[in-house]
Amino acid sequence: MIGIGDEGKVSLLPMYEKWINHSDVLIGGRRQLSFFPEFEGEKIVIESGLSSLVDRLQSETRNVVIIASGDPLFYGIGSYLSTKIDLEIFPYLSSVQLAFAKMKERWQDAYFTSVHGRSMKGLAQRIDGKEKIAILTDLENSPNKIAQYLLSFGIIEYQAFVGENLGGENERFRWFSLEEMKDAEFSPLNVVILKKIAENPKWSIGIDDQEFFQRKPDKGLITKKEIRTLSISALRLKEDSIVWDIGTCTGSVAIEAAKIAREGQIFAIEKNEGDLENCKQNLAKFRVDATLLHGKAPEGLDTFPDPDAVFIGGTAGGMEDILDICCSRLKDGGRIVLNAVTIENLSEAMAAFKERGFQTNITLAQISRSKPILNLTRFDALNPIYIIEARRQEGE
Repeated sequence: MIGIGDEGKVSLLPMYEKWINHSDVLIGGRRQLSFFPEFEGEKIVIESGLSSLVDRLQSETRNVVIIASGDPLFYGIGSYLSTKIDLEIFPYLSSVQLAFAKMKERWQDAYFTSVHGRSMKGLAQRIDGKEKIAILTDLENSPNKIAQYLLSFGIIEYQAFVGENLGGENERFRWFSLEEMKDAEFSPLNVVILKKIAENPKWSIGIDDQEFFQRKPDKGLITKKEIRTLSISALRLKEDSIVWDIGTCTGSVAIEAAKIAREGQIFAIEKNEGDLENCKQNLAKFRVDATLLHGKAPEGLDTFPDPDAVFIGGTAGGMEDILDICCSRLKDGGRIVLNAVTIENLSEAMAAFKERGFQTNITLAQISRSKPILNLTRFDALNPIYIIEARRQEGE
């Protein structure tokens, strides 16, 4: 496999061009193959799905060269094909490397991500606060769409550098504010670099309750900061965890979970329309791009991927059906955390987890907060909460 630049054959070493000319089969995208109109062997266009190409290559006995854009191991087909077939890889410069060279900036400290052929979902929490970000794009997820997306989360502290057709005849590179970039037009072949030029909002674990949009006038339908912190700790989240938040209400747990599982995915469901709107505002404020569903669990849970962690803040009845789905679909090593307010719900949850072969740990959290009274201080008690941490028994 040989990497090639946008300038075509002139980007190749003479040795690589010789290998291509002497091969029996030349494989690549239409643009890459167009650089070799005089090639006399068989040409195969990579159009969609690589599994059929792998099947063909595994039985191929002729001399084959695959040409790919830039560095095939940087978000390219090389990373997939090299795990399926015996492949020698000779990379060219990646578009990101070329872009940073045009910027005259070091790039070993950048964060790299791609929305090329992928959903932009979750990009907000992945990049929030990063100093320098390189984004590979495509026709749908173009620089202007990226700018519109980021601005919808109040992300304005970046200056954007866009390199187009890097290395080619029509090469162009420009700086933009995100406001400018959302209305500009670009060549389909581009890369976006974001450079932070101002401070971003920062929130540590245990966001104060008053920071969240909540139902008025009857505030209080929120997992309180102290309980939230204990519950999230019990979920044992990793950076790439897939998290379900059932009965999300204000979205406080989903938001805090996303700050840990930045490379993962967050899925939340809420039945109350008013709470749902507050949750949407909170997600935008705290720069969390979660999948939010309006409904009453367990309806809709079948649309979520299997979770590494499940938080159940409220069931509004139907606990048995909800736990049936959560327990059966939880990934190995995952955790379910259920908050119960009443002894009856605690008893029902414990029996349900035991019936499904889950081990449990319970924390009774009795939290009191200080409150001034004249020139003195007293304590106000919050409702006691049973925090149930459940995991599948070993061997189950």
